[in-house]
Amino acid sequence: MALPPQLRAIQHHLRTAQEHEQRDPVVAYYCRLYAMQTGMKLDSKTPECRKFLVKLMDQLESMKKELGDNDSISQEVVGNAHIENYALKMFLYADNEDRAGRFHKNMIKSFYSSSLLLDVLSVFGELSEENIQHRKYARWKATYIHNCLKNGETPQAGPIGMDEDEEADEYGAEGFSGQGFSQGGSFRGGAPSESFRDQDQSLGPGSAPGIGFTPSPGSGPSGPPTTNFNNIHIPPGAHAPANTPAELPPPSGSVNLSQEDFTKAQKYCKYAGSALQYEDVGTAIQNLQKALKLLTTGKE
Repeated sequence: MALPPQLRAIQHHLRTAQEHEQRDPVVAYYCRLYAMQTGMKLDSKTPECRKFLVKLMDQLESMKKELGDNDSISQEVVGNAHIENYALKMFLYADNEDRAGRFHKNMIKSFYSSSLLLDVLSVFGELSEENIQHRKYARWKATYIHNCLKNGETPQAGPIGMDEDEEADEYGAEGFSGQGFSQGGSFRGGAPSESFRDQDQSLGPGSAPGIGFTPSPGSGPSGPPTTNFNNIHIPPGAHAPANTPAELPPPSGSVNLSQEDFTKAQKYCKYAGSALQYEDVGTAIQNLQKALKLLTTGKE
């Protein structure tokens, strides 16, 4: 079914869902969930948009039943960690290629797709400032490198400046639209446990759509911009060995922990478990250290 023009803003997220249909159905599910929630905010009243969203909801319901045994569906904190780790894996792959001066379609698409998956994290709540900056940088980098190559210019490798108010919505993906990642098998993401009780209940079930999209060319900077972006935080394990373990005090029975502390510690442990699914030892150690520090000192 064709995407109504009013819902054009979600076309890239739906394409990302298509690309992960077999590779990682959970990522596909959450991309569609994000598209559903965003589409309802954009236009759920006009007949064509309503019909499209009805079919998308039906597809989501079917996927949720199929994936019901997955912890990333049944436990929101696990799903959040999976999607975030998946997005940052893509970001780090593209960032490493960029820093090495290896500019190609897969790295451009990885930058842009990571920004889309960081959008998807909003189904769990507000994005952290760190992820907002990752998203902005990744989307801008994809546009900048794409336009440089398109114009026969050599992109500047590594973190460079960008205009603070300049963030591309699309990176001019003609030629990239149907391609996956050659490294796709290493990005094993999970997905969250969002139910439909918060959706518009008047949107009843329909037939699952087969949706195909072609992104429109976007414009972006073709030369190095201005504002310094060298301070962007790169997650652990990207360009250096994992941090050495923090020195922690011995356990003490005098630490008074609140219920919130226990919840946070549990979250860190689940994040660590999710990181190990990616064989990301550095991130797993970091989260376990955070949990241990919280439980032994009562402080983060």
